[in-house]
Parts: sequence; C-alpha cells; structure tokens
Amino acid sequence: MKKIYIAILGIFFMTCSYAQTKVDRTKPPAGGPAPVLSIGEPVTYHLANGITVLVVENHKLPKVSATYMIDYGPVTEGNKAGVLSVMGNMLEEGTTNMDKAAFDEAVDQMGANVNLSERGGNASALTRYFDKSFMLMADALLHPAFPASSFDKIKSQMLTGLKSNEKSAKAISARVVNALSFGVTHPTGEFETEETINNITLDDVRKFYTQYISPSRGFLTFVGDIKPEHAKELAEKAFGNWKGTSISLINPADVKNPGKTEIDLVDVPNAVQSEITVTNVVRIPMSSPDYFPVLLANNILGGNADARLFMNLREKHGYTYGAYSGIGSGRFQATFNASASVRNEKVDSAVIEILHEINNIRTSKVSAEELKNAKALYAGNFALGLEDPARTAGFASNIILNNLPKDFYKTYLQKINAVTAEDVERVAQKYFNHDNTRIIVVGKAATVKPGLSKLGYAVNMYDRFAKPVQETVTTTMPSTGVTAKDIIAKYIIAIGGAEELKKINSVSMTGSMSLQGMNLAVTEKKMAPNMSMMEMNMNGQALMRKIFNGTTGYQSQMGNKKELEGDDLAESKNTKGLFEQLFYNDGGYKLEMGGTEKVNSKDAYKINVTTPLGTKYTEYYDISTGYLVKIEKTIKAQEQELQQTIEHSNYKKVGNVMFPFTNTISVQSANGGQDFTIEVTDIKINEGVKAEDFK
Repeated sequence: MKKIYIAILGIFFMTCSYAQTKVDRTKPPAGGPAPVLSIGEPVTYHLANGITVLVVENHKLPKVSATYMIDYGPVTEGNKAGVLSVMGNMLEEGTTNMDKAAFDEAVDQMGANVNLSERGGNASALTRYFDKSFMLMADALLHPAFPASSFDKIKSQMLTGLKSNEKSAKAISARVVNALSFGVTHPTGEFETEETINNITLDDVRKFYTQYISPSRGFLTFVGDIKPEHAKELAEKAFGNWKGTSISLINPADVKNPGKTEIDLVDVPNAVQSEITVTNVVRIPMSSPDYFPVLLANNILGGNADARLFMNLREKHGYTYGAYSGIGSGRFQATFNASASVRNEKVDSAVIEILHEINNIRTSKVSAEELKNAKALYAGNFALGLEDPARTAGFASNIILNNLPKDFYKTYLQKINAVTAEDVERVAQKYFNHDNTRIIVVGKAATVKPGLSKLGYAVNMYDRFAKPVQETVTTTMPSTGVTAKDIIAKYIIAIGGAEELKKINSVSMTGSMSLQGMNLAVTEKKMAPNMSMMEMNMNGQALMRKIFNGTTGYQSQMGNKKELEGDDLAESKNTKGLFEQLFYNDGGYKLEMGGTEKVNSKDAYKINVTTPLGTKYTEYYDISTGYLVKIEKTIKAQEQELQQTIEHSNYKKVGNVMFPFTNTISVQSANGGQDFTIEVTDIKINEGVKAEDFK
C-alpha cells in the first residue's frame, strides 16, 4: 500500500514544482495514470516428486504459516457424494504415529494451528514452534490412521447436519441452484444426501485418499518469518520422499444455459420468505480481456450495498434486507447470480425488478460516477490486500494455475483503470443473461406460484433435491362433497372415537430430542381442561420449563423466569380440552377447506383454522388414514415473525387411543431456522399427573 501512496505523492510534488502555474481550486484535480505496482515475487523451488514450493519472506512478525494445496480440479463423487469431505475430516483424526488426542495435545501445547482437508493442509505457528507444527501437518497428510470409530462419528455428524437443514429454504437454495444449473451428475451440481453418505465405506475413504492426496500437482506455500533455504529444507524433509498417484487436472464438459428464460420453483411450505436466484452459467478465464470489465460490471449491478440491486429492492421497494450479485471466473465454468431473500408476498415483484436491473445494465451505459466508484473500490481493496504477505504467494500460484502473464498483478490497477463504460455494457450483454436465464425460487409455492405464473415464463416444479415434480403443489378439492367437518370427524374416529377421547382426563408423555448436539429429556403433562406442563432437561438439569395452571403460567429458561402474558396466556386460558378437535364444531371455531397438498409424499387435506380468539393456523390430515400429520402456524417472538411447523408421524395405540410418537418441529425466520425431533418413549393416560405438577 505504501508504494501506491508514494506514486500518488510523486505526481503531486511534480505538479507543485511548477510554481507559476495557476490552479483552479473550484474543480477537483484530474486523476493521474494508475501506477505499475512493485510486487515482490516469491522464491520458487521444484521438488523431484512434482511439488512446487513458493516462499514469501516477511520478518515483521515472528510467525510462519505453510499451506499445501493439491490441484486436481472438480471431482464427480456420484452415489458416494460426500466421500471427499469425509476423507478430509478423517485426516484430522490422528496418524499411524500418534492418536488424535496426542496429536491435538501436541498442537495445543505450541499454540499452533494445524488443519487438514481433502485438498491438502495448513500449519501456522510462532517461528520457534513452526518446524514441529509443519512436521505434524505433514505426518497427518502422509500417515493418516483412518480409525473406524472416527469414520462412524464423522458420518453421523454429516447426517445430523443434513437433517438440521432439510427444511431451510436458504440451505435448499444453495443446493438446487448449482444442481439445476449444471445437472446433478456434474461435479459442480452434485450434492450430498442421506443416501450418498450412508453409501460411503471406510474402504472408499482409503481409495479416494490414495487417488487424490499426492505430491502430483501439489503447491506448498511458506509465508512469514522464514528463509527460503530453510523452507526448502523443511519441504524436502517432510515431502521429498513422498511417492503418490500421478494426477491429471479434471476439466468437466461445459453445460448449456436454457434456450428461454424459465422459472424453476421448489416448494418449502414452512418458508417465511423465498430465496430468489437469477442465474446463468459462464466461462471467464482470468486471462480473458473480459475479466476486468466483468468485475466492474458485477460491482455496479450488485457487488455491494450501494449497487443497483440493493438500492432498488431494499432502499426503493423494501422487498428484502439485501440484494446482491456475483460472478465466478477461472479455469472452469462458473455462474453469474443475482439473488435476494424476499418475503413470499413480494416474490413476483422482486423477480421483475431483478430482471429489470439486469436488462438495464445490458442495454445502457453505466454512468461515469458509477464506473469511477467501482474502480475506486477495486483499487482500494486490492491495495489493502497487498499488506497481507499471503496474498503475494497467492498471486504466484494463481499466475501458474491460470497461465497468466507474469505482470498480471503488477499491472492490475492499470487494467482496472482502463475499463470503459462501453466495456461494461459489452460484457454485461455477454455474461448477464436475460432472455435465456434461470429464475430459481425456493419458498412457499402455494403463496408465490400464482404471481410467478403471471410473469410470462414457463414455471417448472422441482423437489428439494432438484428432481422434476409433475403435480402442482396445491390442488382444488375433488367434487366429492368432502367438508372440513367431515375431515375432523374422520380424524376423531381414526384416533379412537369421541367417547374414548372424552374418557381421558390426563396425559403424561416422556421422550427425548437432539438439539445442536445436545441430547435432551422431554416431559409433557396435561390435565383437563387446560392445565399443561413441558420441561426439557439435560443431565438432570432443567433447561426449559413452561407451566400453565388453568389461570396463570410462566416460562423459565436457563434460570430466567417470565410470566405468560398476551396472546400466549389468552390461548392457554381459551383451551377447552385435551383434544381440541372435539370442540371445532361448537360454533366458536371457523374452518375453511384449503385444498390438498403433499405431506411427506402423501396426499393430505388442508384445513385453515381460526380460533375463537382469532388465532389462525393450518392443519393437514392424511387422506388415507385420517391422522393429523402437520400443523403450520405463524408466531411472533422478540419482534420477529416465525413460521412454526409441527409434523406428526409414527402413530401408536395407547389404551384405546392413537398418539403420534414422532414429532418434528421446524421454526424458521428470515435469518434461518432450527429443526428438531421429539421421539416419544412412553405415554400414560389417566395416571402419573396431579395438580401439583402445574405449580
């Protein structure tokens, strides 16, 4: 950065030397030419086994880091998608020379950081500890133990992660955007599922390790307080004798964009808002003359909070908290994306505005002010990045991998400065598609589809795994005369009949749930007509307790107690019995048919319920069994609107009444959500409950 300032000051002093020149101080001075930067080149070595060693000296701090990266390109994992990730995690589970506990302790004693992944490893430590830290990283990379217990643990963690995100619109969108753009069999489009994770064996992990962890196409970068000669000695000591599989760079075949713009809709019924992504596939090598104009075009369109998308969708219309765009570049195909998270009611309007901004930058020149600001932002960020020595090493490997001219980064600012408004318009037309793009919407289809269908584009339905769905999300009721009253009556009969339900004065339930890695014990008790208690414990300690004694109640969480009030208290008081559906036809409730929908691949009747207090929620009853299988409700907490979904399954008979023994709860907000499942282990009716339980 100092060199940039010096260049600017040099121009300033040269100008001031002409003492007799009159200066018009009412006008800002014209900018000078962008400087050619002086960027030191790393010292480079090549080991006999193919590893390229790059060394960037920087003795300002007594610290060194080293990164080993294997350049094998995108890998297709097929029906074992996730195996590379499992393998990368297994590299951190100990070596043949020391188990994980001993390895971690050795790293911690030095205050170092040692990390491994499916594409290499990293070691960072104070100078006096670096050699030992580096050799630990090398040991983990070259001699992994691959213990079976760790393999089972890692797979379980990955499955838990998939489960926790299965109803998250944001997580689903991240998956299907690439899957629909590239295809699910393409390495960029494939994704992990429960099935593919379960397909992975420990032998698969060993096979992929042998195939992809190698000195072939390896780059070892040292940055910090180290002499090049010493770095080379360490590299030879750790990796010099390493023999591995010869690797060729994988370069997948290109895919095509759609012939016409289409809308691809994925239904997530519990979504509070929808994820919109307007996307097309691009190929922009860093060596392309389009590279720098594309950077600026994207910045102007949606690269920051001052860009066009943000100013339109958030500042002008208030559809979203933020709208942005991004575009990939490099050796492989990538995507251009314009995206926003938008409340369901405004999705069609937001799509119109996103397409408008894309078309606008394609068909008219950007202003001089926009171009100037975009250039200043890139120049500033680039200059700041020069203060990080690791960036210089990254420049060197980038030049090699992307076959760039050696002065690519030295003349970076000159290339940015040379971009014209005509260049921006040209590359926007070339890379920001409008008439042949994908509009991928992940959200509540019942709400967003009617508006999207009016935009004039074909609307294709896909499930959460990017598979085409033929049927519509919500259908009209068949002409069979079925009413909401009939459905409720069938449900009551299905679970045991009104007479049996009326015999139940109390219910006691115990179960368990997993939340963010914690195993919790759950107890729920109810006594007619409306007393209730729920408690969650971990290791005998109450984490949450909610009580209503028929008149008043409270909720305590981690020692903080809050009295029930407002709608929560009113609803508790208004509850008329243990089985609310027994009272749906007494005149106080309003029931409306909402058609039919799929719930876990089965047809269900949808009933919109309004309570006597005006509270609204939606219930779904399985058409075949009559059971209540899902409840959707919008709630407010801490001034946030949350979408709560409860799914009931695994019905079992207790006495003469059927109860669901698996209850999956999803709570989603604009900022994300949480899913968890309560597995019931025991239910008792008319025993084990007393009035003292509700104090």
